[in-house]
Amino acid sequence: MSQFSRIEIASLMKETGLVPLFYHPDTNLGKNILKACYDGGARLIEFTARGDFAHEVFSELNKYIIQELPGMAMGVGSITDAAAASLYMQMGANFIVTPSLREDIAIVCNRRKVLWSPGCGSVTEINKAEEMGCEIIKLFPGANFGPDFIKAIKGPQPWTSVMPTGGVTLEESNLKAWFGAGATCVGMGSNLISKSVLENKDYSGLEDTVRKTLALIKKVRGF
Repeated sequence: MSQFSRIEIASLMKETGLVPLFYHPDTNLGKNILKACYDGGARLIEFTARGDFAHEVFSELNKYIIQELPGMAMGVGSITDAAAASLYMQMGANFIVTPSLREDIAIVCNRRKVLWSPGCGSVTEINKAEEMGCEIIKLFPGANFGPDFIKAIKGPQPWTSVMPTGGVTLEESNLKAWFGAGATCVGMGSNLISKSVLENKDYSGLEDTVRKTLALIKKVRGF
């Protein structure tokens, strides 16, 4: 069962501005990645469930978070159907992220009051998701749209909350562009938790990168 309500998750996304994304089949490595992100100040993590038996890895990592990393919320990404969403929610997923807008996933998440963030690429899809109760839209792939797309949406729809994923980098100019356009938070995968970090097990380097990224986000938002 989820440890956080959808409103609590939405608030965390707005407060911290950052959702790190990662996947690795090695549970022990995953625990170190989580600890480094946590020590760097991150309080959200999206486990991108793309490998065989990924649900088993997720289960072990979520147990670790509950026991060792108080206040951290792990969700799951790359979910493509309601059955998968239900499975991960049974293992305590605190939010569900999907690459596309699917009503079946919305229904099962809303039933459990778990935040779901669908990948949308048009105003029509965004409006439909909000009509189905979505709190925060995932703009995906973000690189295909850019900050100007968010700015254009926020004009007539200032209530819309958007999380771009893909195309978000560590540079201050990039973060300033996204948040200046009105992004609520950003999702960062390999640009934050890089292949090099995973291969070299550079946990202290990751902790430092997360800390600096959060500080940059705070700076560009004017907090």
